[in-house]
Amino acid sequence: MSEQKGTREIPLLPLRGLLVYPSMVLHLDVGREKSIKALEKAMVDDNQILLATQEEVNIEEPGAEQIYKVGTVARVKQMLKLPNGTIRVLVEGLQRAKIEEFLQEEEYFYVSITFLDETKGNENEVEALMRSVLTHFEQYIKLSKKISPETFTSVSDIDEPGRLADVIASHLPLKMKDKQEILETTVIQDRLDILLGILHNEREVLELERKIGARVKKQMEKTQKEYYLREQMKAIQKELGDKEGRAGEVEELRAQLEKSDAPERIKSKIEKELERLEKMPSTSAEGGVIRTYIDTLLSLPWTKKTEDNLDIAHAEKVLDEDHYGLEKPKERVLEYLAVQKLVNKMRGPILCFAGPPGVGKTSLARSIARALGREFVRISLGGVRDEAEIRGHRRTYVGAMPGRIIQGMKTAGTVNPVFLLDEIDKLASDFRGDPASALLEVLDPNQNDKFSDHYVEETYDLTNVMFITTANTIHTIPRPLLDRMEVIHISGYTELEKLNILQGYLLPKQLEDHGLGKDKLQMSEEAMMKLIRQYTREAGVRNLNREVANISRKAAKMIVSGEKKKVVVTPKTVETLLGKPRYRYGLAEKEDQVGSVTGLAWTQTGGDTLNVEVSIFPGKGKLTLTGQLGDVMKESAQAAFSYIRSIAKDWDIEPDFHEKNDIHIHVPEGAIPKDGPSAGITMATALVSALTGIPVRKEVGMTGEITLRGRVLPIGGLKEKSLSAHRAGLRVIIMPKENEKDIDEIPESVRQELKFIPVEHMDEVLRNALVKNGEKR
Repeated sequence: MSEQKGTREIPLLPLRGLLVYPSMVLHLDVGREKSIKALEKAMVDDNQILLATQEEVNIEEPGAEQIYKVGTVARVKQMLKLPNGTIRVLVEGLQRAKIEEFLQEEEYFYVSITFLDETKGNENEVEALMRSVLTHFEQYIKLSKKISPETFTSVSDIDEPGRLADVIASHLPLKMKDKQEILETTVIQDRLDILLGILHNEREVLELERKIGARVKKQMEKTQKEYYLREQMKAIQKELGDKEGRAGEVEELRAQLEKSDAPERIKSKIEKELERLEKMPSTSAEGGVIRTYIDTLLSLPWTKKTEDNLDIAHAEKVLDEDHYGLEKPKERVLEYLAVQKLVNKMRGPILCFAGPPGVGKTSLARSIARALGREFVRISLGGVRDEAEIRGHRRTYVGAMPGRIIQGMKTAGTVNPVFLLDEIDKLASDFRGDPASALLEVLDPNQNDKFSDHYVEETYDLTNVMFITTANTIHTIPRPLLDRMEVIHISGYTELEKLNILQGYLLPKQLEDHGLGKDKLQMSEEAMMKLIRQYTREAGVRNLNREVANISRKAAKMIVSGEKKKVVVTPKTVETLLGKPRYRYGLAEKEDQVGSVTGLAWTQTGGDTLNVEVSIFPGKGKLTLTGQLGDVMKESAQAAFSYIRSIAKDWDIEPDFHEKNDIHIHVPEGAIPKDGPSAGITMATALVSALTGIPVRKEVGMTGEITLRGRVLPIGGLKEKSLSAHRAGLRVIIMPKENEKDIDEIPESVRQELKFIPVEHMDEVLRNALVKNGEKR
């Protein structure tokens, strides 16, 4: 049919999601009522209808403004009514046309159109464009594989450039906007130009798709290959009876990693180690090393916390239940709880309980954990001399393992336990390093948020841990380490406190441990006092506990053998069960002695009394010191001797006594080493007594250091010394005046039974210590 010119009126069929080019033949399914009426009108006229595409696919009943103005006039070649009410039509596109006016819209669309003329453009350029378009279309078909090669053969036979552009455009999966643009372009050269640009873009997109597809396929093949190989390995291991082998082990560890509370940096580290482990043969020794390392990282707590019980009344109740006395440490724990309650977040304090053995340092730390509702971990540092014990070994060493701190955290299972470092004063150091220096990082609140263990290799946060250390003496703790800790001194117990501890804690516990009830074993208060005074001499209650256990065992034997049904322990029974008293209770001396003075000393096990004896006999002025004296005590003896020579005239002592006599100073008490600046006035008093023949009062004990001019210098450990004096039955204590401030620390029950005489000069000491003629002559 020849091209039509000018204008005409024609029915319009709006197409949804479809566009028809001239020379295209295709089937359409028509279901909308308006469209069916337009078709019927076309059939009545000359079988021609305008096919124009609606702009929005979703609109069911489009209006005139929602239909593109350029469409294709088509001939309806065939119509077929389908059972569902729709009509299938076969149409053939004839010519481009533009809608000039909508003549009718209600019943069906009827429009006035103008036929569009096509212009060719430059002949040579059109020819070149045709070739390029065909080349690009061929490459597109090869890449796309959605269009059959036969299509290209049929397209390449088309000589007419406009028709070629339309046919190729109809085969491309273009957006409706691009298809419409090609339809509206009447200059063939421009149409080919647009089509060439579209083909070029499409080809690039397909190239990218092909590359992505190849990459995905490669990855999938690799994953499938790995999966296949793993399954094969499992099957081989199963056949060999190797259970699940390395693969099963890794799988199990990965499952643990999923549940782990470790931070991302740790998880990625574990993942790398798992990959290494996976590739290792099961016979490799290094596999075991990696497995142990992964297990360590997985079993460490990273975020798991126990919630603190900050109820002060509850904490006080728990501490009182477990311990009698110890007011100062208990008060400090309650203060810590109060601060925690107010600020919610506080770097854990480092408390150091310093005191003699058996006073309850370790058990107090355990009670603190119970009061707070935290986990409790204890490690003993006694004799630790290797830095790796604290910081761990590097993984390159055979048998490497994490340090005691990380092991303790692993045991606790939470990031905020109460961590007890026992016997911190007994750390040693040698060629393997200094563990005390390694502990600085652990116990410094400003550093321990990034504690570095050589084995773990990753930093670990210890800021939530409440560290408690214990020591018998703080003198052996290195200064920098001691500076990080808040020292709370726990001195020994008084007799009254020991009695209460025995009644309320030790006896009930031993009765329970030995299967005895109160109906089977009873102990009188007098028997308890005898046990305290004559069978134990200590600052704590450890030996007292042993003696009670001893009595309980013997009572249990009597009851089981049928010898007795009930054992009542009296002071007399104590001797029968435990034998003769081991210690003498009462004054160190039964009567006033010449040349013998009771001194007070501080030892690691608490305070103790010390008899200083002086003997004078004819000789050549030799001064002999015996009794395991340290350098400090020897110097104290020399100072006392020089002072006596300077005051000899005042006390009617011969000025040349040191030339005619040998003097022997002896401090008994077996082989216990004695040292410390507190025996100067004791030795001077003993010397004066021996040289003048004036006895020393038996109820007096003394402590203090002396200068060459007779001044009395302050000492340490007054509380412990006072307790030992009270135990020994002394009534008067002569002490340096500068130590008056320490009297407040002494328990009230002891203060009431002791008389304290503060002195500044040796004259005052002699005046109060000697029996008579105590004034200077």
